[in-house]
Amino acid sequence: MIKIIPYKKNIRKEWDQFVEQSNNGTIFHSHQFLDYHAPGKFQFNNLVFMEGDRILAVLPGRLKDGIYESPIGASYGSIVTKDISFAKSMDLVSSFLKYARKSHIREIVLTAPPLIYEKHPNQNLEYAMLWQGFEYKTHYISSAIHLDPDREIIPRFQKTVRYYVRKSLKDKNIRVELNEDYDAFYPILLHNLSRHNVRPTHSLEELIRLKELLPDALKLFMVYHKDDPIGGCLMFYCNQQVGLCFYNMMYYEAAQHRPIHRVLYEVVKYSTEKGFKYVDIGVSQDTAALNPMTPNESLIAYKETFDAKACMRNTLAISL
Repeated sequence: MIKIIPYKKNIRKEWDQFVEQSNNGTIFHSHQFLDYHAPGKFQFNNLVFMEGDRILAVLPGRLKDGIYESPIGASYGSIVTKDISFAKSMDLVSSFLKYARKSHIREIVLTAPPLIYEKHPNQNLEYAMLWQGFEYKTHYISSAIHLDPDREIIPRFQKTVRYYVRKSLKDKNIRVELNEDYDAFYPILLHNLSRHNVRPTHSLEELIRLKELLPDALKLFMVYHKDDPIGGCLMFYCNQQVGLCFYNMMYYEAAQHRPIHRVLYEVVKYSTEKGFKYVDIGVSQDTAALNPMTPNESLIAYKETFDAKACMRNTLAISL
């Protein structure tokens, strides 16, 4: 019998250990990550699925106005499990729906990580949700580079990218450092996003706080021309499978030095050497379109020049 209980701080360690050992969990499901939010910014209603005295699954999220949503304050959410069977997946979803009705939840909205984030690709849970009444609400297209230690990196890129990467590697004035120079990176981030009338998801203080909470998960790759910072890529290494390119920015005045081409090469090289399976370079939606699912085709094509392939970020929802 599966019992669902509200999360309490006394099981924080057990929760985070479960996420780390799970099949589909990421840093975005961990309290190490969620704790970076200022107290009171979000009212979390995280749930723990128990089978006897052991954790079967965890679900970070929020209940507001009758809607249970996951994630809140993170990129990915939904139910985290180990590599469970189809029958267990069916029981888990059935138990959740019974709990939701009993708790007067009228809608559930869940956005899980793409399949590439799973140690053992397993769609039992997704199918169990669909069979029991969930429907797809949105599909976002993300692009990910599959890492292969047995293949050379540069030949995988398209011709123009190969040229710019090789040219940058020969330029003695260009260097990439793995450091914690957030004070230099943040102005680049603001400069880059201001051209699109967008503000960063995180403040500088929040990025520093995240680095303190998750020192092994956040890696900042800075690009310098001589001693001047001209670009950078902030990677979130979400689990043992995937590194997510959360911010990939440059000063447009330095575009002739191709900092994005160089830093992506360095990110792919580092991630491959560290044993990761994919580099996720993010969703490509046309944010100006009325339909949020509208693809940004030029951005997708640009990412494909780095040998990135499409993967889906799906949101499942059900009205009760």
